[in-house]
Amino acid sequence: MLEDRTTAAPSDTAWPAAYPQGYAVVDVETTGLARDDRIISAAVYRLDARGEVEDHWYTLVNPQRDPGPVWIHGLTSDVLRGAPLFPDVAEEFAARLDGRVLVAHNAVFDWQMIAREYARAKREAPVRQRLCTIALSKELGLPLPNHKLESLAAHFGVVQQRAHHALDDARVLAEAFRPSLLAAAAGQVRLPLHECRPLTEWSDRPAPRIGQQAGYGGSRPTSWRPSRKRPACPHPNPGRYEEGKRLKQGMRVAFSGDTSVERDLLEDRATDAGLHVATSLSRLTSLLVTNDPDSGTSKVVKARQFGTPVVDEAAFGQLLADVEPADG
Repeated sequence: MLEDRTTAAPSDTAWPAAYPQGYAVVDVETTGLARDDRIISAAVYRLDARGEVEDHWYTLVNPQRDPGPVWIHGLTSDVLRGAPLFPDVAEEFAARLDGRVLVAHNAVFDWQMIAREYARAKREAPVRQRLCTIALSKELGLPLPNHKLESLAAHFGVVQQRAHHALDDARVLAEAFRPSLLAAAAGQVRLPLHECRPLTEWSDRPAPRIGQQAGYGGSRPTSWRPSRKRPACPHPNPGRYEEGKRLKQGMRVAFSGDTSVERDLLEDRATDAGLHVATSLSRLTSLLVTNDPDSGTSKVVKARQFGTPVVDEAAFGQLLADVEPADG
C-alpha cells in the first residue's frame, strides 16, 4: 500500500482532459545495457488517472544467459535458474501494460528492453505511449541535485528499501509519480508523453563487442530501425563542449560508428537531456560521440578538420548523467 505523502488535489481543480486515464509504472532489471541484453526481473504498479494504486505485480525472468552485474541487482544464476522464461510471463505482463501509459525513470531504456523481449517472443508489447519521470521532473522545475531515482524519491520523502530491486524501485517511482502528477495537473503542465513504436522483427546476428562497455553485455544489431523526425531542440546552441566540463542543454551532438547501446536509445537519452541530436557534422557541432576515433567515416574526418571535440560512448554516458540547464 502506498503512503499518501501529498495533500489531495483540490476538488475544484479541473483535471486536464488530455491526461491519460491510467498508468503502468514499470521497472526492469537487466543483464546489461546493450541491445542483446535480457530482462531478469520486472515489476508493474498500475495506477488510475490520478495516480492512485490499483495493484502491483512482480516476476523474475530466466535470461538463459549470464545474469550480468550481480553486484548491482543481486540476482545470481542460481536464483534465476528456476524462474520463468519471458514468453511464459509475456501475456500477464502485457495485461498489466495494456491501455496504459508506461511510466519509468529513463523510460526509453525500459521501453526498449521490453519491446525487444516481446519481439524475441514474436509478440508485440501493448504500449503506445511512455512517460519519463526525469522529463516530468524537468517540466515541473523540481529542484533536484541530479536526475537519479534516489534524488526524486528524497524530494518527495519516499524511502528506498532495496535499490535496484525491480519491485521496490517501481514502488518508489509510483510514490514519487503521484505527487508529480498532481502538481502537473494543478499547474496545467503538459505531460511529456512520447510515442512508443512497436518492434516487430528481431535478428540475433552477432557483431563485435565495442569499447569500454564490452564487458557489460556486448552488442548485436537489430533488423529494425525506425526513421523518424525528432522535435526541434528548444534551447540555443551554447557552443562546443570543453573537456572536463559539463554538457549544456542545446549542444549539438553527432554520433558515428557502432555503439554498444542501441543508437536510438542513445539519441533518445540525448534528446531527453535537452541536447540537439545532429545527423551530420558541421562547424556548429558541439561534440562527436564515437568508439572509433581513428576511423575514416565522414563525421570523424570532418571532426578532425573542424577540431570538434570527440568522446567515446562510455564517457558520453557519464556526461549525460549531469547536463547543465540552458541559460534563462
